[in-house]
Amino acid sequence: MLFKTTSYLTTRKLLLVSLLSALAACGGETSSNSSDSQATVTNNDETVYNWKLITSWPKNLPALGTSPEHFADIVEKMSNGRMRIRVFGANELVGGLEVFDAVSQGVAEIGHTGAYYWQGKIPSTPFFSTIPFGLTGTEMNAWLSYGGGNELWQEIYAPFNLIPMRGGNSGTQMFGWFNKEINSLSDLQGLKMRIPGLGGEVFSRAGGTPVTMQVSEVFTAMQTGALDATEFVSPFNDMAAGYHTVADYYYYPGWHEPGSTLETIFNKTAFEALPEDLQEILKAGTEVMNQLLMDELTARNNEALRVLVEEHGVELRKLPDDVLIELREISEQVVSELAESDEVTRRIYESYRSFQKGVENYHHISEEAYIEARKLPRD
Repeated sequence: MLFKTTSYLTTRKLLLVSLLSALAACGGETSSNSSDSQATVTNNDETVYNWKLITSWPKNLPALGTSPEHFADIVEKMSNGRMRIRVFGANELVGGLEVFDAVSQGVAEIGHTGAYYWQGKIPSTPFFSTIPFGLTGTEMNAWLSYGGGNELWQEIYAPFNLIPMRGGNSGTQMFGWFNKEINSLSDLQGLKMRIPGLGGEVFSRAGGTPVTMQVSEVFTAMQTGALDATEFVSPFNDMAAGYHTVADYYYYPGWHEPGSTLETIFNKTAFEALPEDLQEILKAGTEVMNQLLMDELTARNNEALRVLVEEHGVELRKLPDDVLIELREISEQVVSELAESDEVTRRIYESYRSFQKGVENYHHISEEAYIEARKLPRD
């Protein structure tokens, strides 16, 4: 009986090997798991990882929506096909404001979004996206890399099984689209505006009604009058979103988002289970995306603004200085109060403000001085 059982098992094994060989010959791969997000093994004995990336943006939105696709493409090329990432836009797999939880829970391995959306979970997250009257895009990149920001960011995300990395920066944004003129702070009274993060809190204290709404819903809300105003990014993205067809006035500067960092978040368990070389490739991919997204917006915004003004007749307006001064005072109160949320937020605030003070001092005699010199009258 033992001999017969052994022979039967041996035969079963041989049949299984033959079947797997046949499948490999037909398809080149055999899946180790029925889930799309799990690894597969190729006929070259190489493990291929099939991951999902979810975003807070519409799939084809220029820059914000297309950069994750570029990230996925370069990662696959750098890994020689061992890391394949499928990108899902907002609402394709989860809602745009559900990215944090979905990646934390492993619904997807990667998310591309903005940290300030998660302030309800972690009070200090706006420091890793943008602070009203805070750091510019270039300054944010420097603080994160060389001012201790990255380490603090990782600290607050670790309890949620997440690893955050920067994934782009918008540069200084526009204040947004309005259906009435803003000549004084009183003109903000009662306005319903899509404006997230600390900018929304400042707007509230200035008399407005801030609304947090995922990007895919904003156009319809403006069109139907559910919103009176909206901020988004800057001319290139805003024109693609069509806001010039549902609003009359386009205001600047973007005091609420002077340099918004976008985040690439990884499920910590999944990331740390990867071979070290693939971890480094993913890190490098986020750095490429971080720079290229900012470069693209810098390159495209001017032409987009020209088209908006000259071809679509958009009313471009600068916020009055007295309005900006009042908003700055409110912003300082809001950020100072946020710093008292807990000990970790206090440490982040002190790091951020210390870095801002130093970089502003230098930029006053470098960037600002040069820009002013460039404006001097010509002979």
